[in-house]
Amino acid sequence: MSQASETSRGKSKPKPRDEASYSDLLSLAHDLADLSETAILKYFRKQVVVENKSRSGFDPVTQADKAAERVIAKTLKFRFPGHSVTGEEFGHVNGSSPYRWVIDPIDGTRAFIMGSPLWGTLIGLLEGDKPVLGIMNQPFTGERYWAGEKASYVRLRNGKPQRIKTRSCPRLADATITTTHPDLFEPGHQQNVHEALGRSVRMTRYGGDCYHFALLASGLIDAVFEAGVKSYDVVALIPIVERAGGCMTAWDGGTAINGGNVIATGDPRLHEAALKLIAKA
Repeated sequence: MSQASETSRGKSKPKPRDEASYSDLLSLAHDLADLSETAILKYFRKQVVVENKSRSGFDPVTQADKAAERVIAKTLKFRFPGHSVTGEEFGHVNGSSPYRWVIDPIDGTRAFIMGSPLWGTLIGLLEGDKPVLGIMNQPFTGERYWAGEKASYVRLRNGKPQRIKTRSCPRLADATITTTHPDLFEPGHQQNVHEALGRSVRMTRYGGDCYHFALLASGLIDAVFEAGVKSYDVVALIPIVERAGGCMTAWDGGTAINGGNVIATGDPRLHEAALKLIAKA
């Protein structure tokens, strides 16, 4: 596939079907991002009702989360009725196709409700257990990151798609790393990993959720590590990171598609060093 076909937007509206080319699927993913950002932006930096989904902590959800996932699910049901859909807010709908869309309408709802732009809409697609494509859309800043078939791209507000690549950083001592918040690491191994990485790198910053994975793919930071994430937090990000030249796995080096404890690095050599440190922590 040429770069032009990877970065262009299809204009036609496909009829409902369950088989499609990569460009068809990517065009649909862009359409889903367009529709969801319209649903979300009317709530951002407004007074919104915040519900708590957790009985033991704080796991917020807003009208914006729900509205965005509804419009995505409705569109997928019409365009590809045989595809499965897994969303954070409304769960799983099984289909007959090997394709499964994995959706987080607002990854970073805590940031969203405080007016911070460090959130995004995650739209990922699995074929079996293989991440096929992913989009991270930040509608307020006008940034959209996605995985083409062979490379990753960003489009800034009213701009043209640009290819993005991770940067070289083989040593932990030279690395800038991020994670969402230190409180998300449980006592024991998770906390030990957090502390060991913090001692070993040049700089650690907090906050960002999915946004920092996009910055990693753009070559601006070197590693992102998270604990206790869900599949809908990472499926869309895996192909973006990997096709930009990076690595993204579980802390034990296995697949990250099911979430759990996850680390992404821009340089494969840094990834190897980080996994060794994690194993010792």
